[in-house]
Amino acid sequence: MNIKGKKVILKAIEREDLSLLNKWSNDPEINYMLGGWHFPSSSQDQEKWYNNLSFNNNNQRLAIYTEDLGLIGMVNLVDINWKDRRAFTGMLLGDKDMRGKGYGKDTIMAVNRYAFEELGLMRLDGSMISYNEASLKVYIDKCGWIKEGVKKNAYFRKNEWWDEIIVGITRDDYFNFLSQNNYWHD
Repeated sequence: MNIKGKKVILKAIEREDLSLLNKWSNDPEINYMLGGWHFPSSSQDQEKWYNNLSFNNNNQRLAIYTEDLGLIGMVNLVDINWKDRRAFTGMLLGDKDMRGKGYGKDTIMAVNRYAFEELGLMRLDGSMISYNEASLKVYIDKCGWIKEGVKKNAYFRKNEWWDEIIVGITRDDYFNFLSQNNYWHD
């Protein structure tokens, strides 16, 4: 099953996606904007990662596609807790040319819709490095997420400590946001 937004299609990651995913995983500019710990990754490493991906009810990793451009990024819905009906999500848009054109917003909205309208989740969690203003803007200003907290000095980048911004959205927040902006019916 593919998940459709207005601009993007979220679908399973395929073997032919690996070379581009590997390119992005080794891009220092991209990694500087992401949480977590990143090491140089070979094509063999990428292949191992791919071979360990499997349909898993608790972790979904999806390719972001457009009809015209093909693969433009990756999004995840991970650590799904079915009892408490929540999950963590994050997104990566690859090439700089893809940013600022509504693909990130549409990806987040598609994940929101899938999580709340199909999976029946109650909330989604996310986080980002405090200097990643573009991500904060799209999640909070354009997709209805709420800044819920700050973890001080959580990331070490370029010999400096940076805060982690904790964001989230509940099912009610999502439907309230939709009633105010009518995203799916524009």
